[in-house]
Amino acid sequence: MNVMTVNGYQARIEFDPDLDMFRGEILGLNGGADFYGKNPKELRAEFKRSLDVFLETCAEKGIEPKRHFSGKFNLRISPQLHEKLAIAAQARGKSINALAQEALQADFA
Repeated sequence: MNVMTVNGYQARIEFDPDLDMFRGEILGLNGGADFYGKNPKELRAEFKRSLDVFLETCAEKGIEPKRHFSGKFNLRISPQLHEKLAIAAQARGKSINALAQEALQADFA
């Protein structure tokens, strides 16, 4: 993944061929914040500047800067995969939720 981190915040980085610049979008915010740079050093400086402006604006308006995540989400899968997952969970003496959570944690740890 093309991810850059500044002060615990992460941004997805892409190249914009029309501008001949890199574009970053800060992730997990209660609003949008993006930035541009021609090279990694400039991109990181603009990330910090954009983040600072976003955080200042949130503080002025009394808005929580980070999006709240409930810990719940719906996942749509095929009935065949659902059956395999249920059987695999039962075979391990676990719930589908516990098995899926373990798999996700292993992939994103």
